[in-house]
Amino acid sequence: MLHSATGFDGAFSAPHRAAALAGRDILQAGGTAIEAMVAAAATIAVTYPHMNGIGGDGFWLIHRPGRQVTGISACGQAARLATPEWYGERGFVDAMPTRGPVAALTVPGTVGGWEKALSLVEDEKRLPLETLLSSAIGYAENGIAVTGNQSDCTAAKLDGLRDVPGFAETFLIDGAVPEAGARLCQKPLAATLRALAALGLSSYYCGDLARTHAAFLEESGSPLRLEDFAAYEARIVDPLRVETSHGRLMNMIPPTQGVASLMILAVFDRLGVTKGEGFEHLHGLIEATKQAFIVRNAGLGDPDFMAEPAQDWLADDRLDALAARIDMKNAFPWPHEPADGDTIWMGAADRYGNVVSFIQSVYWEFGSGLTCPETGVFFQNRGAGFSLAPGPNRLAPGKRPFHTLNPALAHLRDGRVIAYGTMGGEGQPQTQAAVFSRHVLFGEDLQAAVTAPRWLLGRTWGEETTTLKLEDRFDPALVARLKEAGHDVEMLPAFSDAAGHAGAIVLHQNGLMEAASDPRADGLALVD
Repeated sequence: MLHSATGFDGAFSAPHRAAALAGRDILQAGGTAIEAMVAAAATIAVTYPHMNGIGGDGFWLIHRPGRQVTGISACGQAARLATPEWYGERGFVDAMPTRGPVAALTVPGTVGGWEKALSLVEDEKRLPLETLLSSAIGYAENGIAVTGNQSDCTAAKLDGLRDVPGFAETFLIDGAVPEAGARLCQKPLAATLRALAALGLSSYYCGDLARTHAAFLEESGSPLRLEDFAAYEARIVDPLRVETSHGRLMNMIPPTQGVASLMILAVFDRLGVTKGEGFEHLHGLIEATKQAFIVRNAGLGDPDFMAEPAQDWLADDRLDALAARIDMKNAFPWPHEPADGDTIWMGAADRYGNVVSFIQSVYWEFGSGLTCPETGVFFQNRGAGFSLAPGPNRLAPGKRPFHTLNPALAHLRDGRVIAYGTMGGEGQPQTQAAVFSRHVLFGEDLQAAVTAPRWLLGRTWGEETTTLKLEDRFDPALVARLKEAGHDVEMLPAFSDAAGHAGAIVLHQNGLMEAASDPRADGLALVD
């Protein structure tokens, strides 16, 4: 039987072992969960580069004892030059580009988010930045052992990346895809991280590093300029929240899809399902997902441009109406067209009672692919999430694009605090719902809830089908019943990447901590 790791002095979950160890080391040194997360975020940017990097965005939810949960939106805005007309002149009239220099159009926000999060730690207790970045610097300088996941992703996406400036010389070895176990050194990135440690994280946006990136981006053909970097600042925000029968659930504000994750669980809470792993459990969550995604797709975007606040979507009467639309015997027709995405989620808890839920992404594998050879930084393609058609997510200068990213955190009525999340683009709200419902609603062990077979409604990486995809470890009788109810079922291999790389941390009232990580990734859950 699977069991989560337990202990009292600190907990960390990450989809790469090196990141989990980096976070654990900071916790053991007396650092806070916030500092441990910065150390792990820097490390995983080096060791899992196909999934994230310091050229991407990030989002935080931070629980601190006796205080309101703090959200940090480290989402970069579109360049001042980035208009539909600018892209139309370059041949993009129907859809945004996804690779290359013109796909690098939003400021990378995650480093600013690290800085904003560290500002919440008392100065006299804060560990030096050099200590927090030392693990990442060591891996960048001395090399990482390429994971099978990175090797497979690089090979699968190589056709769209090999000719993008800087990509091949940074992420290929002698012009070839690195095999699993190959040593990949990123010495320019090591120098960049050393500079950040010495000069401060703000130098990413207003120092020599910013000037180097701005010059490279302009020369390559990106619309980003130095003034775009200087205008960026991560924001402290109040997270979205919804009350359920099990406690208060929280997630990130728009432009993330955090509201959809909350809607799914709040709608499911209204369906009266009392038993996990059966037809009612899966069908109910899948149908709640459809209703939440319909609302999300119609109105989600930069919160400054939305017709109404996303918090309004979580009003009781709105959720009641969505639940009433669900037929618990038959599937609702599903024409939805989702988006791809690549991301990492990590969670941490410390001996002081702090809990962190964090997510960091470059959107698609290796983002835009555009990599600055001088710094080793590659830039996200999050701007591909914009639309060129009228609506709340239409491209405009200074606007923030729709984000699949959403870290989750909940205060349960029994006093537990749970941080949970996953990578997986469109699948993130669905995997969050699977893990939360299994552990909190139906009492499964935390690790068992993460390991159990999962589903994905919609398109998986590199495919166009919008079927209901099930990992093939589900009971055949359950699969047959879902088909009978009208679900268009497609089977995935066991432990498929398409089902996400999830993790979770639980802090109990007595100080006990639990941690779980996903066997689908290369990660680790550690508790002292």
